[in-house]
Amino acid sequence: MLEVIKPLLDSDLVNEQTRNEIQEAWDAKLNEVREEVRAELREEFAGRYEHDKQTMVEALDKMVTENLTAELEQVVAEKKQLAEDRVKFNTKMSEAAEKFNGFLVKKLAEEIQELRSDRKSQSAKMEKLEKFVIEQLAGEIGEFHKDKKDVVETKVKLVAQAKDQLDTLKKNFIEKSSGLVKEAVTTSLRDELTQLKEDIQQARENNFGRKLFEAFAAEYGSSYLNENKEMKSLEDVIADKDKQLKEASEKLEASETEVKAQQAKLKQVNESIERKEKLNEMMKPLSNKQADVMNSLLENVVTDKLKSAYDKYLPAVLKDEAPSKKVITEARKEVTGNKQQNSQQNDESVMDLRKLAGM
Repeated sequence: MLEVIKPLLDSDLVNEQTRNEIQEAWDAKLNEVREEVRAELREEFAGRYEHDKQTMVEALDKMVTENLTAELEQVVAEKKQLAEDRVKFNTKMSEAAEKFNGFLVKKLAEEIQELRSDRKSQSAKMEKLEKFVIEQLAGEIGEFHKDKKDVVETKVKLVAQAKDQLDTLKKNFIEKSSGLVKEAVTTSLRDELTQLKEDIQQARENNFGRKLFEAFAAEYGSSYLNENKEMKSLEDVIADKDKQLKEASEKLEASETEVKAQQAKLKQVNESIERKEKLNEMMKPLSNKQADVMNSLLENVVTDKLKSAYDKYLPAVLKDEAPSKKVITEARKEVTGNKQQNSQQNDESVMDLRKLAGM
């Protein structure tokens, strides 16, 4: 409308004041119309809102009622169905439990029966195994005892053969060495006697000179050294006393050493006598050859174990030759089981021979 009358207002027909009044009237009328339109619109919208609100409430109420009814009916139906399913499930579970119990009892009975049969078969197998092991052990033990007996017999044979060979070697060695030693001793003694004669001659000459010197020294001392005679006599007395004291101490020590040596020798003699008596008692039923073989076997055995070793070697010694019934009364070699002493004696004998030979 303003655009329609705008050319009129812009023309010179209407002055500025009129234009302003028209404009103000127009604006006022426009505002009034706007307010009326707004009021009508508000009333119309309010009516529509109330109508739409009522309609929506009724529709929502109807929808909720219908949905709730349907949901309730569905819940009731599901609850009923759940109760029926639960009853069916309980029924099926009862039937399944009964079937499972029957199956379990049946299987357990079968397993127990099978276990019993396995135990019986296992017991039978263990009995067979024990019987087999016992038989094998009995055979092995028998073979072991047989082998042990064979070893003892072999040892006895080896000792007997070794003793015979040793006697032969000793005899040959003595025959050979006696000639060599005799020759060496003769030569060495000849040289030693020659040297001894020279040494005796030189000693005689030295002794003659020493006697001359001592006679001169005694004469010189008696003639020129009388002032020291008393002092020398006292010194001689003190020296004599010291010598006697030293000799007494040496005799005492020698006596103690001799007593200890005699005690050790007495102990050794007692042990030797005891061992000799045991050996003589055990060797009575044996012949000379058997006794020699048995002595060789018992040489390294201690006195306390002589009886057990004798019983061990006796069957093998008696196997080759029957035991003699006569009593052996000849003197036997004393065996103490101490090879170190025998070796020391042999070493001393060898040293004596070396000294005699001048080596």
